Amino acid sequence: MSDSASVLAAKLLRWPRRPSAWSLLALVIALPVVAPIVAILLTFFAPTTEIWLHLRQTVLLGYVLNTAGLLLVVAAVASLLGVVCAWLTATREFPGRWFFTWSLILPLAAPAYVVAYAYADLLAFGGFLHDALEALGWQNPPLPQLRSLVGAALVLSFTLYPYVYLLTFTAFKSQAGPLAEAAHSLGVGRTKFFFKVALPHARPAIAGGLALVLMETVADFGVVDFFGIPTLTYGVFRTWYAMGEPQAAMQLAGWLFLVVVVLVSFERLARRGSHANPVARNAPPRRTQLKGVAAFAAVGFCSIPLLFGLLIPGATLTAHALLTGDPALGQSFSDYIANTLYVAIIASLLTVLCALCLTYSNRLQRERKAIRLTISVATLGYAIPGLVLAVGFMGPLSSLDKMLASWLEASFDLHVGLLLTGSAGALILVYLARFLTVAFNTLDSGMARIHPNYDDAARSLGSNPRRVLSRIHLPLLAPSVLTALLLVFVDVVKELPATLVLRPFNFETLATRAYRLASDERLAEAALASILIVAVGLVPTLILAYQNFDLRANRLRVSS
Repeated sequence: MSDSASVLAAKLLRWPRRPSAWSLLALVIALPVVAPIVAILLTFFAPTTEIWLHLRQTVLLGYVLNTAGLLLVVAAVASLLGVVCAWLTATREFPGRWFFTWSLILPLAAPAYVVAYAYADLLAFGGFLHDALEALGWQNPPLPQLRSLVGAALVLSFTLYPYVYLLTFTAFKSQAGPLAEAAHSLGVGRTKFFFKVALPHARPAIAGGLALVLMETVADFGVVDFFGIPTLTYGVFRTWYAMGEPQAAMQLAGWLFLVVVVLVSFERLARRGSHANPVARNAPPRRTQLKGVAAFAAVGFCSIPLLFGLLIPGATLTAHALLTGDPALGQSFSDYIANTLYVAIIASLLTVLCALCLTYSNRLQRERKAIRLTISVATLGYAIPGLVLAVGFMGPLSSLDKMLASWLEASFDLHVGLLLTGSAGALILVYLARFLTVAFNTLDSGMARIHPNYDDAARSLGSNPRRVLSRIHLPLLAPSVLTALLLVFVDVVKELPATLVLRPFNFETLATRAYRLASDERLAEAALASILIVAVGLVPTLILAYQNFDLRANRLRVSS
């Protein structure tokens, strides 16, 4: 048999020639993402209501300007912290470099709204810092006012910069060595090399990390609500709950969705034209030893984001949790933990199962444009704020609930009420739509490491796709499946806006408990729920650090 015939036979064994149950399943999985987007986009064609006209004339411009201002400040601060820290840890040698290399991603474990609660208490009149300064003899110390747009931007920057740091560090470490050698042989100085060679070469990584930072900033509700910053996210929630106008809230959510589209377009434009020819080899740069003032400055700069992003707020929350605690500690607090585990476990299992179906559909029919488009749509959810998905879901789910209740009553004389919007079902569907991307990316990267020859051999022996998945792929994907479960579980535990909008009555999670107490300025009592959320978030963050930085090898190399 010729080589071309062998390739053709392998393709016929690997790819189904007609739409299969896997492709139809992928279409069904994409519905939770498509439904809210379509519902929100249709509001642009809805008749103009009086309340929407009022919002457009009075507050819409302020919402847009505040959102834009917040994005600009966060982009500047997060880029500065992420890029400089990545450059120092990847290309310089200074005391503590090994520790900073992996620990600088730990602030990802703390949700921004939890850090905001900690700093609001720390800098308040009568807070820890105020009392400590007065004990030292400084009466009425002038503490900074954090409840402002700049304060909110700083809190978000110190918790989100690790997205930029992680991707930029990888870019600097993988190819900065050969590039530095070539530039040095041409007589290029260190400063010129950084701005003219290394920084442009890392631009795709910086743009990718910055896009994630800005999407998380747009999606944030806890910080802007607590600090009283009227952004689009704040406006959607206020219009829905305070004004009782779901139609106007959906129209505001449409504007928020447009901001997300602009950010995604920006990220793709930033990457366009930035493809560089790969170097002959990937090698880490030869780190330059810093001494004296330079070493002290490097340690100081790398300490700033770690201190302000995790250690200081973590210490504040831990002290309050130990000294004050939650007044509902006992049966009620155990209910909050049980509710959190209930939705997180179900949502993570369902999300990973759907992601596995998408991943295998993509492997079976990668050459089909329809399946690629379906997967692209299904994995849009992470770019869309949870509040937008929640608001967009309410209309379709309410209609479906009513139809289902009417059918059950007419057919079986069953009075079931609202099965989805009246239970945690709607909330779990939003979690599925929001975090499907996280699970899919994890499983798809694991699937890519499984050679297609395994599939070809199994199919040639008569195994169908389901048997190949269960007997070959699942055992090999076990580490990726566990990682995906853990990542989705933690994201669900930290999710606040979607939980606030769609949770059933009298259904509290750790996130909503912390929010309710902090909204009442009972910050010390909110510390216990907050620190538990941070502790849960530290687990996957440490796993991410171990996977990306090879901690033991780095330590041995530095110590030698």
